[in-house]
Amino acid sequence: MASRRRRRTVRRLWTAVVAALALPVTTLATGISAPSAQAAALQCSVDYKTNDWGSGFTTDVTVTNRGTDPINGWTLTYAYTGNQTLTGGWSGTWSQSGKSITVKNASYNGTIAAGAAVNTGAQFSYSGTNTSPTGFAVNGTTCAGAHQPPVTVLTSPTAGAVYTQGDAVPLVATAAAADNATISKIEFYDDTTLLGTDTSSPYTLSAAGLSVGGHSLIAKAYDSLGASAESTPVGITVASGPAVVASPTQLGVQQGKSGTFAVKLSTQPSANVTVGVTRTDGNTGLSVTGGSSLTFTPANWNTAQTVTITADASGTGSATFTALATGHTKATVTVTELAGSKAYDARFLDLYGKITNPANGYFSPEGIPYHSVETLIVEAPDQGHETTSEAYSYLLWLQAMYGKVTGDWSKFNGAWDLMEKYMIPTHADQPTNSFYNASKPATYAPELDTPGEYPAKLEPGVPAGSDPIASELKSAYGTDDVYGMHWLQDVDNVYGYGNEPGKCEAGPTATGPSYINTFQRGAQESVWETVPQPTCDAFKYGGTNGYLDLFTGDSSYAKQWKYTDAPDADARAVQAAYWADVWAKAQGKGGDVSGTVGKAAKMGDYLRYAMYDKYFKKIGNCVGPSTCAAGTGKDASHYLMSWYYAWGGATDTSAGWAWRIGSSHTHGGYQNPLAAYALSSYADLKPKSATGQADWAKSLDRQLEFYRWLQSSEGAIAGGATNSWAGRYATPPTGTPTFYGMYYDQQPVYHDPPSNQWFGFQAWSMERVAEYYQQTGNANAKAVLDKWVGWALSKTTINPDGTYRIPSTLQWSGSPDTWNASSPGANTGLHVTVADYTDDVGVAAAYAKTLTYYAARSGSTAAKTTAKALLDGMWNNYQDSLGVAVPETRTDYNRFDDSVYVPSGWTGKMPNGDAVNSSSTFTSLRSFYKNDPAWSKIESYLAGGAAPTFTYHRFWAQADIALAMGSYAELLE
Repeated sequence: MASRRRRRTVRRLWTAVVAALALPVTTLATGISAPSAQAAALQCSVDYKTNDWGSGFTTDVTVTNRGTDPINGWTLTYAYTGNQTLTGGWSGTWSQSGKSITVKNASYNGTIAAGAAVNTGAQFSYSGTNTSPTGFAVNGTTCAGAHQPPVTVLTSPTAGAVYTQGDAVPLVATAAAADNATISKIEFYDDTTLLGTDTSSPYTLSAAGLSVGGHSLIAKAYDSLGASAESTPVGITVASGPAVVASPTQLGVQQGKSGTFAVKLSTQPSANVTVGVTRTDGNTGLSVTGGSSLTFTPANWNTAQTVTITADASGTGSATFTALATGHTKATVTVTELAGSKAYDARFLDLYGKITNPANGYFSPEGIPYHSVETLIVEAPDQGHETTSEAYSYLLWLQAMYGKVTGDWSKFNGAWDLMEKYMIPTHADQPTNSFYNASKPATYAPELDTPGEYPAKLEPGVPAGSDPIASELKSAYGTDDVYGMHWLQDVDNVYGYGNEPGKCEAGPTATGPSYINTFQRGAQESVWETVPQPTCDAFKYGGTNGYLDLFTGDSSYAKQWKYTDAPDADARAVQAAYWADVWAKAQGKGGDVSGTVGKAAKMGDYLRYAMYDKYFKKIGNCVGPSTCAAGTGKDASHYLMSWYYAWGGATDTSAGWAWRIGSSHTHGGYQNPLAAYALSSYADLKPKSATGQADWAKSLDRQLEFYRWLQSSEGAIAGGATNSWAGRYATPPTGTPTFYGMYYDQQPVYHDPPSNQWFGFQAWSMERVAEYYQQTGNANAKAVLDKWVGWALSKTTINPDGTYRIPSTLQWSGSPDTWNASSPGANTGLHVTVADYTDDVGVAAAYAKTLTYYAARSGSTAAKTTAKALLDGMWNNYQDSLGVAVPETRTDYNRFDDSVYVPSGWTGKMPNGDAVNSSSTFTSLRSFYKNDPAWSKIESYLAGGAAPTFTYHRFWAQADIALAMGSYAELLE
């Protein structure tokens, strides 16, 4: 349920404009030739991009009809100057003669309407230099390059600036247009709120009345040809009164060295102001050696002055330095003394400071991490200011690493408290669990192949097994409530359901985070085909029955609550708690985190619901909804981490029903042997329930076997297995291999896109195996890692300038051998190939962590060297004011206009009035997107322009980069 998708970087080619005039003739019945009505000249543009990995590349070519008549049948021609050799193409017939390339339209894309575009692509090999072609033609007419959008920069305010409430914030932007266009206007935004517009240079706006707190400011330029582009966001803070401003607020200083931070004022004073800077607590080995007393005048109040902090030769740990001035809010800076060799810990603190700076836009006013700083992003979350349980778990891990580096564990404990408050449903959110009948956990409904086959009919006659852990969990914790995170939250209540913790459908005027859900209709349902719905459905929005009758077919419907847990996120929270405990104990501070670690053990106890078949049926050879036997206890557990578990019930506390389900589908990328080890073998994380520790011990062994079973001949880990073929206990194809009776499934969960084509799942999952191996030296974990690391290194390129290429999209063929625990097969028939490569920073960080933990235990020089090269490459090449990021071209954004299946005759409304009916599209259900400053990029693309490029700052990716730096410092520096 997290953010998983393929990402690419591109190179663009712009060519000159040459138009041609065609005057065809028609032959009249008399046999006399005469001119026809004059046809408009063919006009075209070509946008050419590549994904290059040093010895080969893929192309992504967009041909746009810039004329007024359709192009009926097209042939694209261009030429290379090097030895590029075609190996295959798609969405057209590709051929090569010498250096010349010809692409003829496919049967389905031969017509290009006026203003529309078609995409085609191919793969090439080469050696030496891969120079992009310089000219393209369609049907013999030379084409222009795609019109380049304007370049927009917000030059004022500066990132991290602090202003006093009531003072105007001066916004200034510059913009440059391409292709002889001119700039027509610039709009200024606070996040997605339009502040104002300027139509003449210099482009300025005095923004008064900004509220106290963090603000993400954007300038968006429009040119005379209709193109537009927004600037990189600039984060500022508005303080409630005059304030001392310090930047950065986190600083690492190595032993025997000095570091600096800057100080200024937030508003102009009427007289001189003296700011004193002192160490107010913490490590006495750090001291102010310059700038202890700073004077600001009405003239220089906004000019930063420098404070120097020097570390002694032997100490470690953090200290707080406070900058005070009469009548001003103080500023504090946390400075951490690092061992002399810990440059990567300094990087951790640097990036940690950017992530946690409120001005940079990673967090909501409540302190909840957004999925991304940017709002226009569609992945598994369908808007950037939603969040996931994944993001919360990464916040926990980030704060655990912060505790390791600084010795301050308050932030780790605070992150758990935040999660408990906002992402774990309270009793008021799940009020009828006391009516849950563990002998009848849920009513069966089949999973169907496509959204258009829903609603799925409930079938009460299909037997479900019994839930064997409900009673022991209640006995252990004294409650019927489930202690797990819901997976998706609308942090800013953009949809307007207002399902705040403890409230049900409070509506668009509610403030704060709101629980929501999206995916509900089978494996083929992509994010582009979902109907967003509230987790607490009181029939206030949607149709007559709220949203329920879009998903399940029944004779009547009751108002109800329902939550879905993403097990990989809860397991990551346990993983973070394990490291927090290990690191805190090493500092003699185990007591600082013991309470939170106990809560993690509780979460792990409930996480066992992810080990069960969806309807608690017996594991193995489970065919036929009615003929597959109901489980009678632990025989319904596959002991793996499945795709989800879920629970729900009536909102009416006198209604008397509740339900729980597991999941029959298990994915290799979701397993977490480090968490299983912690919950089974680490005393501080031992669950309280009667069988929790034993279940996790068995899960640990089963997960390691699962990896072995799924490991391809090359070394990558294949998809997974299911106990319910097609989600309805169907009969699998003859000869399908099995794992303890569960059927091999190349894509065991979502199919659009295929759930195991993303290399990120490989890096995430193997990183957990590597942590477990580093901690224990387990031989089975090492055997899996030896083969996987060898494969991954062989597919990794480190360029001379420090940039890199790692796998992106994987393609699978064949299948594993049926599992034999006493004599595992070699899987010689299971294969993986790398379809394309990427420089994605989040995935590269997870991969670098895998190599770091593996190298620390195995001594592998190649793994250590590559981990360092990846971390150095992203740090030296891809930093910006908000973190570390690379541009991404999103060709999938052509799906903003995708139809969303709603049964004919079904009508309803979203909270903001958007209609829900059989004509609904992804965008029509999300009209708020049309107010986003980046929306014009989507409009242009949908109208036939080039695919838009975004630079995203995902919270999980930035946290993973910081964690990778800290891990390398701990283990290899």
